[in-house]
Amino acid sequence: MNCQEYTIAQWLQTWYDLYAKQNIRESPRLQYSYFINHLVIPQIGEIPLSQLTGLRLQILYQDLRTNGRVRSQKRMGPGLSPKTVRSVHMLLHAALEQAVRAGIIAKNPTMECKPPKLEQKEMKVNQPQQIGNYLQAAAERNVLPMFFLELTTGLRRGELLALLWSDLDPQNRSISVTKSVSRLNGELVVSQPKTQHSIRTLLIPQQAVDLLVQEHSQHPNNPYLFPSPTTGTMYSPETVARIHKRILRDAGLEDCRFHDLRHTFATVALQNGVDIKTLSGMLGHYSSDFTLDTYTHVTRKMQEEAAEKMGQFMEMKL
Repeated sequence: MNCQEYTIAQWLQTWYDLYAKQNIRESPRLQYSYFINHLVIPQIGEIPLSQLTGLRLQILYQDLRTNGRVRSQKRMGPGLSPKTVRSVHMLLHAALEQAVRAGIIAKNPTMECKPPKLEQKEMKVNQPQQIGNYLQAAAERNVLPMFFLELTTGLRRGELLALLWSDLDPQNRSISVTKSVSRLNGELVVSQPKTQHSIRTLLIPQQAVDLLVQEHSQHPNNPYLFPSPTTGTMYSPETVARIHKRILRDAGLEDCRFHDLRHTFATVALQNGVDIKTLSGMLGHYSSDFTLDTYTHVTRKMQEEAAEKMGQFMEMKL
């Protein structure tokens, strides 16, 4: 095909087949395919690649923000989230950058766009007494093992739900995190976690081991660590989010996201002397700097408390 004859649809399919598909894990690969075929091509697929402008992409992003979900799932409101639209932008940037390197176009039109800013969600952390109330409410709903493990490891929700009984080593009090579940195009998809840093083995408290062994004894032939009592397979992320909301309500606690349980674990760990490098590895972050940036409010408070203690100590010496 002559370079000038590529339409956007043709180039995206070429880029996906030649450059993207073999180099990314299953979950984002399926997501890329969905973005290309359901969000981008229906709107701008017939435009010649050489005629694509930043303005046209900006119009695409705006339309996805206001009407994108109408074309896809017809649920949760008509518009796609800023995070999803930014993901579409990143996909297009990568594909069009490859077109520049291949000499098909002179410049990358995504450089002329402004994708939507990500929504900064407030981090909510439960205090020790609240954690106790939360776990008691979880026990009353017969889901204590799952939520106890979450609050003692800070696993991402998809990592938690994808755990198998074989991932637990009771003798060594460890659990292997090698996969994650997410929903894509209405289906649950199990794939490797977000990054190589996310593949890790965690030591867990003996209380967690005991709870998990007891949980497994109730369904000894089921491979999942936390099988749904309804389906016998893994819980869906949405179902666990709903259970989390019910636990909060039962415990009389302020509403927060399931992901805030991860933040609660990290905050409590730092406050109890776990160093940043160790915590970063436990959370599966790609760098300690990222962990430090995420929880800088905690470390700042710890520094203030340390300075106050040193001041009090030195006062006694004067």
